Amino acid sequence: MNMEYLTKNIGKLALFMVFFAFFIAINVVSQQDSEIVIFGKWNEDKLEEVIRNKPEEKSAQIDYLSGKFLETPYVANTLTGDINKPEIFTVNLKGMDCFTYIDYVEALRLSSSFEEFDPNLKSIRYKDAEVSFQNRNHFFTDWPITNNKNIYDVTHDIGGENAVLVNKSLNLKDDGTTFLPGIPIVPRTFYYIPSSDVNQKMIEKLQTGDYIGMYTDVDGLDVSHTGIIIKNEIGVFLRHASSKKANRRVVDEDFAQYIQNVPGIVVHRPK
Repeated sequence: MNMEYLTKNIGKLALFMVFFAFFIAINVVSQQDSEIVIFGKWNEDKLEEVIRNKPEEKSAQIDYLSGKFLETPYVANTLTGDINKPEIFTVNLKGMDCFTYIDYVEALRLSSSFEEFDPNLKSIRYKDAEVSFQNRNHFFTDWPITNNKNIYDVTHDIGGENAVLVNKSLNLKDDGTTFLPGIPIVPRTFYYIPSSDVNQKMIEKLQTGDYIGMYTDVDGLDVSHTGIIIKNEIGVFLRHASSKKANRRVVDEDFAQYIQNVPGIVVHRPK
């Protein structure tokens, strides 16, 4: 080893090691026991405080909890499994997509302490809380089926005679292949409300904290995006992890304006 080089650069090397250790400390809390936890700006104490301070009323809870993640960067594909790779239970609060965002909010809503967060997240994200790619709730309409203790579908209640009943073979593309190899084709019947029929009376029926799926006409899929209804004195908003180039973060957008560009909506309500 060149000792002269080492002597001249030992300060830089030490600084790099300190920075690297700090980066690891603030981002990766655990990668043991088949778990990956990336807290970003959060830590256990901060999350405990958020959980302890959440309001008692359900809608206010979701407004409060989801608001804590406003401006969080949009990051796709933060979950790990596929047909060839075992699923590792992952918590990534540094970046999230539209589905993991509502996962985290709902898990925090159900938790009375930080200790309950992981078990609640597993029960929301996976059938019977068993972590695997095959057990993951890949579709929005899985929620009121596998999480029926906590979530129910109110699409027909909101839409009434304007709600449209559809039958789909989820995961089956129109060319006969699947979107998710290794996942079975799922026959699913559910309601959606065409965006063109969403009127003021229906919007008044929506509640802060309702989870919204953007219905898609694509064969094999139920929704193309998810978010949360937020109602306040200013208006009615879709709070969501937006993948739009202009956003790429968790934002609030005008709900009525947003749904003009999607075929329809599916509405799930926390119990």
